[in-house]
Amino acid sequence: MSAPEPPPKAPAAPETPPAGPEPRQETLPVDKLTFGIAASVVLAVILLGALFPDDFETASTAALDWVINNFGWLFIIAGNIFLILAVYIAASRFGNIRLGRADEAPEFGALPWIAMMFAAGMGIGLMFFGVAEPLSHYFEVPPPLELEPGSAYFEDDRERGALIYSYFHWVLHPWAIYAVAGLALAYSTFRKGRGNNLSEAFHPLTGGRRWAPAAGRAIDLMGIFATVFGTAASLGFGALQVAVGLDIVAGVPSSTRLELIVIGALTAAFVVSAFSGVHRGVKWLSTINVLLAALIMAFVFIAGPTLFLLDAWPSSVGAYLSDLVRMSSVTGAFGGEDWMAAWTIFYWAWWLSWAPFVGTFIARISRGRSVRQFIMGVLLVPSTASTVWFTVMGGTAIWNQANTDADYSGAVAKGEEYAMFALLESLPLYALVSGITMLLVANYFVTSADSASLVLGSLSSSGSLAPKKPLVVFWGLTIGGVAAVLLLSGGLEGLKNATIIVALPFMFVMLLLCAALMKELKSDPAANPLRHQLRHKGFREAIRKVVGEEVENRTSGPNKWGRGRLRFGVGSGRRGGTEE
Repeated sequence: MSAPEPPPKAPAAPETPPAGPEPRQETLPVDKLTFGIAASVVLAVILLGALFPDDFETASTAALDWVINNFGWLFIIAGNIFLILAVYIAASRFGNIRLGRADEAPEFGALPWIAMMFAAGMGIGLMFFGVAEPLSHYFEVPPPLELEPGSAYFEDDRERGALIYSYFHWVLHPWAIYAVAGLALAYSTFRKGRGNNLSEAFHPLTGGRRWAPAAGRAIDLMGIFATVFGTAASLGFGALQVAVGLDIVAGVPSSTRLELIVIGALTAAFVVSAFSGVHRGVKWLSTINVLLAALIMAFVFIAGPTLFLLDAWPSSVGAYLSDLVRMSSVTGAFGGEDWMAAWTIFYWAWWLSWAPFVGTFIARISRGRSVRQFIMGVLLVPSTASTVWFTVMGGTAIWNQANTDADYSGAVAKGEEYAMFALLESLPLYALVSGITMLLVANYFVTSADSASLVLGSLSSSGSLAPKKPLVVFWGLTIGGVAAVLLLSGGLEGLKNATIIVALPFMFVMLLLCAALMKELKSDPAANPLRHQLRHKGFREAIRKVVGEEVENRTSGPNKWGRGRLRFGVGSGRRGGTEE
């Protein structure tokens, strides 16, 4: 009898196995250099803003004008690139890739995931601008709409136009920016096992380069600065709105001192939440926020012009989608430059300044989801909810303004923070609903500070998934301090300008991030396992991998015929029905 054939050798593992990387240590030491530079610069800016508020605001305004005049067109083009890229990735073969091991389940359920994503993305912003922006567009018709005041349909077009431009600024484009940033970070962290920081996502472009460490720290520092200033601006908005609510509802005179007390109290609440961690504090507060927002929206829907809102939502959303290409290509070159600078270009830059914060946080909570699930969830769920929110809140205000004795022009002229309470004042149960609104804004303040602080802690500790809590608390206190000092110095407008200025260099970082992401997705075997096998292992091994294992499973029982079994690619290893 001839010697039995040796068992076949196991095939070599692919370069990037679909099973995903080994688990990475979640808590890492602080990167002292990155943290030291970032903390020093932020504290220096706080000091300058406090000591020289007028000069700070003048300089930031001049810089903002230069950015918008010279690079406004680039913000418009970049926003479109992010939206097109997000849709392409979701619809392509890359959508099958899982952000983690091949068999890994999502870390968070659907409702907590959506709630945290929504709270981090624009919770305070929707409360602040949900009524104010549609009313602003109603009172001052956006020039790109090109409406004719003498037309018989002018009033209808004016109302619809106010809603569709609110959608344009808050729906698909901002969430596409967040989706691209979040996907690149989630893929790098959970698929490749790297750190949860921006610089790690650039590994396909910087890996093995002598200058990579310096470039990585520069990218992380830019992400930290954008996060600190972008978040502080939104928290300042939230504090203003709570202070106005206390003035209107409880009779507490609105003042700078009250605003500082509000910031201090909410920052203290954030510290408690931060020590609870992302699975408890942020998760539960975000879920509560979504439920409270749904409650307020349902009340306004029932108490307001319900039939008009039911008609307005599909009509305005359809108009937004049909005009999306035209609106996305308007730059102000043929008129309306000042309006474009004040609204669209400002928003695009603002979303970019939020991208490192929101993208990093969304990546942190999206482990275990497929790329397609991730993009569809990030792009469509908050976008749909935002259209409903603006239709109900802004649509009710517009209808009341046009068809009742209510007049909101004075509230909008005083400031955006007054618009929401002006609407609620014209509806029943004003005191109760306004109290819930203030509670919701306060909760959004805490969750935004909590989310941003987790991101800042991650960026300053080599991408730690669970940064040390003292570090998280430090960044939360710093964000609160930025908002407080700039409110005290009257420089909230200067801080708002600073977020736009920071967005310009970060826009180039985001465009390079797109290139790095596509380079890695194209090489991932999960995007096309058979093609990967054909290319790296040859046709015969690919057939064995795809078909041979199934044949083995079907013939794994006793061989009653006493013949050798067929094993694709490796021959027979049996004689006479028994295994050697």
